[in-house]
Amino acid sequence: QISKMFGTVVVGVGIAGLARIRDLMNPMPSSPSEHLKLLGFVSRRSFGSINEAKQISLEDALRNKDIHAAFISTENKSHEETIRMFLEAGKHVLVEYPMALSAKAAHELWELAEQKGKVLHVEHIELLTEEYKQLKKEVAGKDLVKGTLHFTGSVLDENKSGFPAFSGIARLTWLIDLFGDLTVTSATREKQKDKNYSRMTVHFQTANKKPLTWIEERGPGMRREKKINFCFTSGCLENFPEAPRSSVGLFMQDQNFFAKKLLGQVSKEELAAEKWRILRCLDLAEVIQQYCEEPEKIYS
Repeated sequence: QISKMFGTVVVGVGIAGLARIRDLMNPMPSSPSEHLKLLGFVSRRSFGSINEAKQISLEDALRNKDIHAAFISTENKSHEETIRMFLEAGKHVLVEYPMALSAKAAHELWELAEQKGKVLHVEHIELLTEEYKQLKKEVAGKDLVKGTLHFTGSVLDENKSGFPAFSGIARLTWLIDLFGDLTVTSATREKQKDKNYSRMTVHFQTANKKPLTWIEERGPGMRREKKINFCFTSGCLENFPEAPRSSVGLFMQDQNFFAKKLLGQVSKEELAAEKWRILRCLDLAEVIQQYCEEPEKIYS
C-alpha cells in the first residue's frame, strides 16, 4: 500500500515561511508530517533556492497538479487574496493567523473551502505553547470574577498587519479558549502618531456577565510580553505557571495537526469547535474595530 502523499508549496518566506520550509524538509519521524512533501516555495523576492527547496512562480504553484496544499506565510493584508486563489485552484490551505482582516472575508473563505471540499487550516501556535497549556490547566474548573490580559510589543505596520484587534487576535483566542464566548461591551483606542504609540483597550463580558479586559499596547522599544491578572472565587492568578520546554517546535506541532486533517484523522466535533472559535474571534475583532473607529460621541 502506497501511503498518501500531499505535495505542498510555501508562499512567503519571512520568519514563519522559513520555519515552514525547514519543518517540511525535516518532518518528525513517524508523524503525520511525513505525508507532506515540499515541492517548492513562492516569493516576491528572488532566491533561486533555499536549502534544497526551489523557488517556483505563483502561476506554477496554482497550476501544478502535484501540489495539493499551500502554506501561506505572507503579510496579513494579503492572506485573503492568497487563500482565495489556492482554494479556487482546488488546493488545501494552511494560513498563519489572522486568516483575513475582515469577518466577512473570513466567512466567505470558509464557505469556499467547504464548497471545494478542501481543508482550510488557520495556524494558532499561541494555543500550542507549554506556557498556555499550563495556564489552561490552572484556569480549568475555576469561577472567574474578573480578569485582564495585557500585551505589549514593538510597533507594527498597520497597513500590512491590519487593525490591532486582528493582528493581536492571538490574545483574543486565548480569552475565548479559556473563558468561553465573550461579548464586547466597549472598546477604545489611543494613538500617538508622533510617538508611534498605540494602545487598544477592550472590555468584554463572559456568558456569566463577568468582566474581562484585553489591552494591546505597542510602541518603540516595548518588550514583547503578556501580563495576566485573572481573579477567581478561589483567588487571583498573576503569574504564568511554570512550564517545561516542549521537545516539539510550535510550527511542527501545527504542521502535524494540518497533516492529520488532510489524512481525515481529526473528529468532526473537533473541527466544528475549531471553526466556531476561529470565526467567532474574527467576528469579535471586527466589532472591536468598529467600536474603536466610531467618531467620538459628544455629550452636551
